[in-house]
Parts: sequence; structure tokens; C-alpha cells
Amino acid sequence: MEYTKRFRIGMYGGKFLPFHKGHDYCVRVAAHECETVYVLLFCGGPEEETIRRQHPDSWLSIEERTHQLHRICDANRHLARIVPALVDISALRLPDGSEDWDAETPLVRLILGNHLDAVYSSEQSYGPYFERAYPEAVHRLVDVQRIHYPISGTMIRDMASEEDRAKWTI
Repeated sequence: MEYTKRFRIGMYGGKFLPFHKGHDYCVRVAAHECETVYVLLFCGGPEEETIRRQHPDSWLSIEERTHQLHRICDANRHLARIVPALVDISALRLPDGSEDWDAETPLVRLILGNHLDAVYSSEQSYGPYFERAYPEAVHRLVDVQRIHYPISGTMIRDMASEEDRAKWTI
């Protein structure tokens, strides 16, 4: 793949339960295209507790996920300036307990500042939120069809064996 630095500042975020090869691919694409990439690990809240209870064999603590975050960032530092950051969203919930992305935006802005050129994801459905939260940024979709890495965190958590999970995780 041939890339040029199209953007000054990019951002990629997620819960990364767990970090997998598809996440790493998105970080690499962002690093090829941006001078600086912020990789944000969102943590906390009832969804994580639900996942922990449902998948105790594949659960990763925040310490383990932070370690993975730093490994992915370190592995791609030769491509761009990569800035890892932890965003604790445990206190930011809607009344039904679901995640409140609009309430998270100010926390992200504290890390990024007011200038962002590109927001990276593999989910088209995130577009309306990104347009609202980061109107100055392009929503840069990466591998939406999961062609390069046909995997998701849910698929990995549902795998029966550690050996199978290890094939996809970082």
C-alpha cells in the first residue's frame, strides 16, 4: 500500500476488548496518512462488566489492554508520531446504562485539542456522531468490509480456545 501524509492529526479509538489485527491495521493506515495519530483506549462502565462476566476466559484487565495499546503504538512509531491515551468513561452513561458518546466528546477534546483532521474507524454507522463531535475532521473508513482482517472483538471473545484467539490478537 502506498500512502502520503494527507492529514496532520488523526484519531482512532475503541474499547479494544481485545486489541486485534484489524485494530492494528487501522492504526497503521492512520500512521501512514497522518503526521500524528492519537490512539484512545476507552475504558469503564457496565458494558465492560457484562463482557467480563460473559467471557471470563478471554477477559483483559485495563492493565493488559493498556499494555497492548502501548505495544501497538510502539510498533508503529516509525510511521508517525503516535500518542496513546486512556479515556475513562465509567461515569458517562445514559439512564439506560449505555455509552453516551456526546458526553465523551469533551474528554476526547481535552486530549486532542480543537484541531483534528481525520477520525478513523471501520464503522459507517459512526459517521453521524463524528460529524457532530468533530465537524472539522474527515471520517476515514478503513477496511469496512473486513477484507484485510475478517475479525471483530466479539468474534474473538466467542472463540472457544486461547489458541484460536491468539491467531487474531496482538
